Amino acid sequence: MNRRAVLAIARRDLLLVRRSPGVLIPMLIVPTILVLVMSEVTAAMYWLPPTAEIEKFDGLLALLPSAAFGGVPDQARLAVIFATYLVPPLLVLVALVVASVLATDAIAGERERGTIEGLLLAPVSDLDILLGKLLSSLAPALVIGLLAQLVYGGVVDAILWDTMGGPLLPTVPWLVTILWFGPACTAAALGLNVVVSARAATVQSATQIAGVAVLPLLALTVGQAAGIVLLNAWLALAIGLVLWGAAFVLLRAGAAALRREKQVAALA
Repeated sequence: MNRRAVLAIARRDLLLVRRSPGVLIPMLIVPTILVLVMSEVTAAMYWLPPTAEIEKFDGLLALLPSAAFGGVPDQARLAVIFATYLVPPLLVLVALVVASVLATDAIAGERERGTIEGLLLAPVSDLDILLGKLLSSLAPALVIGLLAQLVYGGVVDAILWDTMGGPLLPTVPWLVTILWFGPACTAAALGLNVVVSARAATVQSATQIAGVAVLPLLALTVGQAAGIVLLNAWLALAIGLVLWGAAFVLLRAGAAALRREKQVAALA
């Protein structure tokens, strides 16, 4: 691996993103809107009458550990459920979407624009190209995803500070979700995007196929709200381990699909 080549490829891809409003604007707007909406929903849950809506989450309440609401006033219980268990995995979508947008543009987008030929002719290895494109997609996605979680956590703590007598977040499930489960989801989605983008003819087709990566997260959120499953720390650790394994397999498949001879053949 040539570290300088990897960094140069990553900088090149990020510079192209900065010059492409069609990629940059959605990448920034989607996280902003999602954080704002989730913050508003959590605040609304806090101001609802304590017995009016919490009964709708009886299934989830039954799954929660007995100590989950220790010392939590009735008025704050619904907001605590949202902030601790429901919203954090949903906000993982921020990093996932950013990684998907960047990876799709870095591979299928370059092929569609006709700029990938210069990279294929550069004196760098196939591994350097792969790592450079992974770095340009994964690093910004993880940073933006973490910022989204921290901003939301700060808003929640500000809303509930007086009621809780201090900060609600971080909690152990929240930390495991944002530091382990979230990056694992993002890496697996990135691996899927690399495989799809390396084979897709256009950005649109790559985006449509790779969009299935968001479905498991949405299903998990719905499952929690319905009281079917609870993403506690142990389950988040276990699922994260499986996802890291899936990311490794997908990235190996993506590396094979990004080999020079295959990309040159696709351009012919």
